[in-house]
Amino acid sequence: MREIFAEVLTIGDEILYGQILDTNTKWISRELDDIGIKVRRKTAIGDKKSEITDALEESLKRSDIVLITGGLGPTKDDITKKTLAEYFNMELELNPSALEDVEDIFRRFGKALTDINRQQAYLPAGCRKIRNERGTAPGMWFEKDKKVIVSMPGVPFEMEAMMSKTILPRLKKHFPLPTIVHKVIKTIGIGESWLAEEISDWEDNLPEHLGLAYLPGKGQVRLRLTGVGEEREALETEMDKQIEEVLPSIKKYVFGFGDIQIEDAVGEILKSKELKIATAESCTGGFLAHRLTAVPGSSEYYWGSVISYHNDIKKDELGVSEKTLESYGAVSEETASEMAVGIRKKFKTDIGISTTGIAGPDGGTEEKPVGTVWMAISFGKNVVTRKIQLPGTRILNIEYTAIHALNFLRQTLDKQ
Repeated sequence: MREIFAEVLTIGDEILYGQILDTNTKWISRELDDIGIKVRRKTAIGDKKSEITDALEESLKRSDIVLITGGLGPTKDDITKKTLAEYFNMELELNPSALEDVEDIFRRFGKALTDINRQQAYLPAGCRKIRNERGTAPGMWFEKDKKVIVSMPGVPFEMEAMMSKTILPRLKKHFPLPTIVHKVIKTIGIGESWLAEEISDWEDNLPEHLGLAYLPGKGQVRLRLTGVGEEREALETEMDKQIEEVLPSIKKYVFGFGDIQIEDAVGEILKSKELKIATAESCTGGFLAHRLTAVPGSSEYYWGSVISYHNDIKKDELGVSEKTLESYGAVSEETASEMAVGIRKKFKTDIGISTTGIAGPDGGTEEKPVGTVWMAISFGKNVVTRKIQLPGTRILNIEYTAIHALNFLRQTLDKQ
């Protein structure tokens, strides 16, 4: 069974000007992937006839399906329908069913149908009308040389309803579609290139119908294994075996699979060990607490936080000694350790974790440049510490510190 490819054309000057965010192509790509259609290319085009037809011609040379969004409104700058009518050499004619739909919408809102909106019921004579349940602009389905072209409104909630109810089911009937399965391995604490070296032999021996992609993020790399086949169950079984084969070589970096986040993984460990935790934050300003409490059910293990941004709070609320601050400074292993111990004792939890550092853009020195961060974990009589050096902007340094702290916590808990 051959693969079926699609392209998405998004029409509108407002998208090219950056005045609105194009969320349609992301949604469409995900939905097509779910039914076994691969998106080969996405293109944004202005409201100009020649650009629309040129892009359509190029897309049809490469792909089986072209999905077009935008430019179907009632105003003069909406030219998609007229352009497609000319491209397919079809006259615009009144579609009684489309007119009935438009009249019904105006009737529901208690308004009289205007002449300009009545024009939306005129469609290219040879297209198949697609009902728009949420707006006045119908969609249009064309076929040319065994390929399918679909034009939809650009308003997301109108397009999504049209796709879900009509277009996706029709595409599944029109094309014999393969099964596409994705499996994602979540790793942290190793860079993309180093990870690639660790699994190069395994990757080289993957069968042709399985592909691997590296998706780096903030402090993390997702490994996406994609399989294409005819039977989902057999394909998933094969992919699971491949994952079992590669896991031993990267186990210490893997924190989960699929959509799981690092804070979810940490939360599961805390729950399974029945441990309570509190946070003491300086440079992260509460962002670590935010990540931990973003997990539903985190109240089972998360007790609270002290944001000890000022040294007086470190002393008064966490018990960091004046001598420690004078001798080693706020950004130091010693201060981080006392913060972690202090928060654990204050909130009577099993674990205390702290962060203190220089987020930037100012405040760095030659000895402690911007991006210097110390973190500590206190549990029982033990304290473990870690120093990291980050190269980012202030916001990135804050975000990366929280991610590193969560991974530090995961690794520490795994050893217990």
